[in-house]
Amino acid sequence: MDPATASDDVIDLIAGIERHRQEMGKESDHATACNEALRKLHELLEREREALQSHGAGTRHSANVEAVTIEIEKVKKLAGDNDRPARPKNPLLTHPHAQHQVSLQGAERTFPRTKARRTMGRGER
Repeated sequence: MDPATASDDVIDLIAGIERHRQEMGKESDHATACNEALRKLHELLEREREALQSHGAGTRHSANVEAVTIEIEKVKKLAGDNDRPARPKNPLLTHPHAQHQVSLQGAERTFPRTKARRTMGRGER
């Protein structure tokens, strides 16, 4: 058993996650597909790290950890992860009052008639 090669199980799991990411990217948002894949890869990485700690460095788990880490970096690059949050496609989702602001941009400025102007010391005409 060559310790520098990742196990077949981990290679199959990585390939399955990648296939799922590609299919999900066709059906929905690319960023969502990448985020889902990253979540699954991080779960796999955590399991392999725990196995590495319990079984020791001479096992295949160190190669598995390396393989999963490489795949995580690949998906991060595909997602365009530059330590900034992804912008939603709909700008109305970024600010809850944006829809209200947009609708008032072209409106005339009118004041409610219920608020009368008060004069100081003078009677009304």
